[in-house]
Amino acid sequence: MVTICDSAAEAVADVADGSTVLVGGFGPAGMPFTLIDALIDQGATDLTVVSNNAGNADVGLAALLAKGRVRKVVCSYPRQVDSWVFDALYREGRIELELVPQGNLAERMRAAGAGIGAFFCPTGVGTPLAEGKETREIDGRTYVLEMPIKGDVALVCAHRADRAGNLVYRRTARNFGPVMATAAATTVVQVSEVVDVGEIDPEVVVTPGIYVDRVVVA
Repeated sequence: MVTICDSAAEAVADVADGSTVLVGGFGPAGMPFTLIDALIDQGATDLTVVSNNAGNADVGLAALLAKGRVRKVVCSYPRQVDSWVFDALYREGRIELELVPQGNLAERMRAAGAGIGAFFCPTGVGTPLAEGKETREIDGRTYVLEMPIKGDVALVCAHRADRAGNLVYRRTARNFGPVMATAAATTVVQVSEVVDVGEIDPEVVVTPGIYVDRVVVA
């Protein structure tokens, strides 16, 4: 059953030290800022964060990094003009990085949600990103074996939820949210509003409520 939480603090209260946390967002678009702030206040540490990028400026994911709560970042775009928090931590050797091509990042999480053990992909073949990974030639083309990325918790931002947890997103804020929701043991979602069951047309539901555990209005 989906829990409608009274606060973001309640929604993330049981995130444990050492968890792998999938954080939605494409830069700030679709970033669950309220849930991240609550996680900072909650105090969980030694986290592995999976996200498209490694934080922007001094807010959201960057603020979590600045608190020293993150041991490792798995992302496809760690450096941009305002990634100074991650840059400083990485140069000082205080954080680990696993760089994953963007399509592979999405597919590895989708594979986790679909129960796929692993998959072969041509992206990264012949580059340092494929070092140490199994390769195979299929129909004359070389592929590299990629493993699923599973999360203990997913923090997702959607536009609207109903009381059964069915979600719709707003434009590009959708980004990684749907695959992250399927790939985590517990999915926590911040939304702009919660409506009664039946008020969201089933034809436009993007993430079915079966993948959602907690919802909070933020």
